[in-house]
Amino acid sequence: MNYSQWQPATFLVRQNRFSALVRLSEDAPPIPVHVKNTGRLGELLLPGAHVYLTESQNPARKTRFDLIAVEKEGRLFNIDSLAPNTVVAEALAQGRIAGIGPVSFFRREKTFGQSRFDLYYEASHRRGFIEVKGVTLEKNGLALFPDAPTARGTKHLLELMVARQAGYEATVLFLLQFQGASAFSPHADRDPIFTDILKKASKNGVTILSYDCHVLPQSLTMASPIPVLLP
Repeated sequence: MNYSQWQPATFLVRQNRFSALVRLSEDAPPIPVHVKNTGRLGELLLPGAHVYLTESQNPARKTRFDLIAVEKEGRLFNIDSLAPNTVVAEALAQGRIAGIGPVSFFRREKTFGQSRFDLYYEASHRRGFIEVKGVTLEKNGLALFPDAPTARGTKHLLELMVARQAGYEATVLFLLQFQGASAFSPHADRDPIFTDILKKASKNGVTILSYDCHVLPQSLTMASPIPVLLP
């Protein structure tokens, strides 16, 4: 996926879950921007960090810019929480997801049971669901999800198991919004329940995939599969 009208800035402080202050240049006054991720991001959004913004096309908005990416130790991390679904949908359309391959039809936001999965696809006599989870947290080279307890994420895993029992293919795809991690693992310290249910889902036929991304200020593209480590 691509962004338009992007520009660099310097991060100052996060005001709340949705807003932060940045400077567009060294002598410019602080301005508020919309943070496109409500996660903690404590290891990324640090004072003085180099960030990247994209300009909103909505003249009625209170904030002119969205904060979409952050530099950390020379690498770029995309933090746009809406981006992973689009990136994975593009890869699905191109037949680039392992174990799924080319599909004849897909749609986004498909309801099943008590959940709405990110993607539904059909391929020959197969049909399945994909739930996408964006990953921005990295520790010691290991990509981790979630960065905070996620009851919603656990619910999705339980529903994927139900879908698998009903004859659908079921996949949860963890999309690393950065490159350079050696592997992906559920973050047991932050959410042991999600971790346990993910292991149960794997044993019950749900496919667990992880891919990293090629990140530029103006784009985010799914890149290579990453090993999944289940504790």
